[in-house]
Amino acid sequence: MIERIKQNSRMSMAVKAGGMVHVAGQVADDPKAPLEDQTRSVLAKIEALLEEAGTSKDRLVAVNVFLPNISDFDAMNAVYDAWIVPGAAPARACVEARLADPDLRVEMTAVALA
Repeated sequence: MIERIKQNSRMSMAVKAGGMVHVAGQVADDPKAPLEDQTRSVLAKIEALLEEAGTSKDRLVAVNVFLPNISDFDAMNAVYDAWIVPGAAPARACVEARLADPDLRVEMTAVALA
């Protein structure tokens, strides 16, 4: 069975299938906010989608981080590291990539066990 969460004509914000929850790329609602606030916003959205799918951040398997400016790596990590459940760090990649809105400073995708 496949469950689509917050679906529109183009995509779903999350998809629950095969015992996994795949969270689509999440960005901050306020692209003018500082990087740390954008990171907190993205992580809160991921956490809310995981909860809506019946799981939680302690069941994360993988997170992908996209930064348009890799020099933001340490500042993003300061927020991310405080959010991760101790002892439950997922596999993670972080790459420099241009995002859809030039003001956005971070985007993340996630996969968790359902």
